[in-house]
Amino acid sequence: MIAELERLYKGAEIDIVAEGPAAADVFATFFSVKNIYCLPTRGFKHPIAFLSLISRVRKNHYDLVIDPCVGSNFSRVLTRIFRGRHKLGFHDAPSLRGLTHGVPESLAPRHMAKRPVSLIRGHGPSEDGVLRDFPPLDIRLSDAERAQGRSIVRELLDTSGQSAAKVAIGIFANATGAKRYPGLWWSEFINALKETCPQGGIVEIIPANGRSMLDSRWPGYYSSKIRRMGAIMAGLDLMISADCGVMHLAVASHVPTVGMFSVTDANVYGPYGLGNRLLVTNGSTASDVARSVVAACSQLMDPCAAIAENVAQVLSQIQAAPDQIPG
Repeated sequence: MIAELERLYKGAEIDIVAEGPAAADVFATFFSVKNIYCLPTRGFKHPIAFLSLISRVRKNHYDLVIDPCVGSNFSRVLTRIFRGRHKLGFHDAPSLRGLTHGVPESLAPRHMAKRPVSLIRGHGPSEDGVLRDFPPLDIRLSDAERAQGRSIVRELLDTSGQSAAKVAIGIFANATGAKRYPGLWWSEFINALKETCPQGGIVEIIPANGRSMLDSRWPGYYSSKIRRMGAIMAGLDLMISADCGVMHLAVASHVPTVGMFSVTDANVYGPYGLGNRLLVTNGSTASDVARSVVAACSQLMDPCAAIAENVAQVLSQIQAAPDQIPG
């Protein structure tokens, strides 16, 4: 949504109100973001801090207040409280529920990341029916952050006896509740992955509890900082994860990501764009899923094959138009 606002309104100054501290890290490099207000997690347990911050935000006068959520009463209450000339959000007819401009919930796309973009486009400047792709998730890592991530990934592989690995593969083996695959499943998955892709080196991304989910069989990396975690994943060639926040962070760090779904709706939460893949694993063994990952990401798994394919495409172009080749 921020990327879409920046595209349409080049001089916009954007304030963000979010629950918890993560937004300060996520949007740290966004040029258009002026203020980031991080409400206390479970704010009603911290009423003084919560109400104080709400009061600070309410002193601002905005041209536009956006409620990008579908069905969130809390988000709508904040939209009503904050001062804005225009207020935009999804709504159920016939009431706008405190909005000045609304889009019916029935017109919201199924995918969560695409909903607020569609909301903005529904009331943005006219573009004469031009169809545009949805912006990819992107936390806008700097070149320095990416370089540091690549350096640490290489060090992790070298010090764990995987210095010969041609492909660095990240595994995040945690998720919430029924979305989490059991340890034995992951063991079978990784064994099949290594058998099918012997040139791959494994790095485990450690969850917030700081403990390995893979019995410490592989080198691991953990940080409490979102951008550092993103930088490490950006230093990988491929990231594999169940549907969870880390999967979305990997996508936003621009590493090709395979998201595996067994419970939640992949059409709502699945990774999209930039070579990302989703796999619905119901009815498949862990070994079958591993082979599907290798097949779906064959160019990443076999760099030589990818180079050969690129060379073949160039040769084909030369044969098709030899007179256009510069001397």
